[in-house]
Amino acid sequence: MGKVIIKNLEDIDRAAKEFLELTAGEYLYAFYGSMGAGKTTFISALCRACGVEDEVSSPTFTIVNEYKTSQYDSIYHFDFYRIDSIREVIDIGIEEYWFSDGRCFMEWPEKVEEILPEETLRVYITTMEDGSRQIEF
Repeated sequence: MGKVIIKNLEDIDRAAKEFLELTAGEYLYAFYGSMGAGKTTFISALCRACGVEDEVSSPTFTIVNEYKTSQYDSIYHFDFYRIDSIREVIDIGIEEYWFSDGRCFMEWPEKVEEILPEETLRVYITTMEDGSRQIEF
């Protein structure tokens, strides 16, 4: 299991690059953490580190946002917080995203845990007492 520490917001881009180096070869990422732990903020930093130039925002109401990297690779950012059933996720064609060539960053994966592919990398974000964030995977 790996670990990356984000000391503060100014440290997040360094931490994102380190995380991507440590998880090279992974394409399905499930981010677990409490409300306000920084899942969206960290995913935004990951997208920047991958070469996304567009503004990254949480797809809370749309379930998925697609971003293109500077090399035209796709990144899919999911937020399952507001889904009411697994059927909603299946109906958007989730398997097509998961088994595409793009990276998938998923927030609130516990809502779809029963259908997550086996190869999904589970990432846990914890807020520490000093305000830093610990990323474990």
